[in-house]
Formats: sequence, structure tokens, C-alpha cells
Amino acid sequence: MTNVTLEVEGMSCQHCVQSVEGALAEIGAKGKVNLEAKSVDIEYDAQQLDVVKLTEAIEDQGYDVVSAGA
Repeated sequence: MTNVTLEVEGMSCQHCVQSVEGALAEIGAKGKVNLEAKSVDIEYDAQQLDVVKLTEAIEDQGYDVVSAGA
């Protein structure tokens, strides 16, 4: 499994957490949102997913991914 942390703008409440974590779960990734840090830690299978697909899943929910860290 591979881990990445994405900085995400626009998340402010529990609904945001559920939207982002749910969207990631739908594509087979496990996400953990940190509202205070405006980030999401994601664990995923790099053979099936990549950061582009993770970013698209989050942005499809209406949030902006502004950077990716390791």
C-alpha cells in the first residue's frame, strides 16, 4: 500500500469529511480527513490508483486539491 497526504481547500464540517472519505472509498482508497490541517491522509494500492485519480475523486465532490505531499 502507498500513502500520500493531499492538502484540500474548502472542507469545513463533518459533511465535508464524509463526502471526501466516501468518494475515496468508492474508488478503493482509504482516506482520513484532518479538518484542522485542511488535509487528507490516503492509503491506496498504487497498482490500481494514482494521485491523479485520488485528486479527481476529491475535486468531483467540490473541493480543491492544492498540493500533494509524501
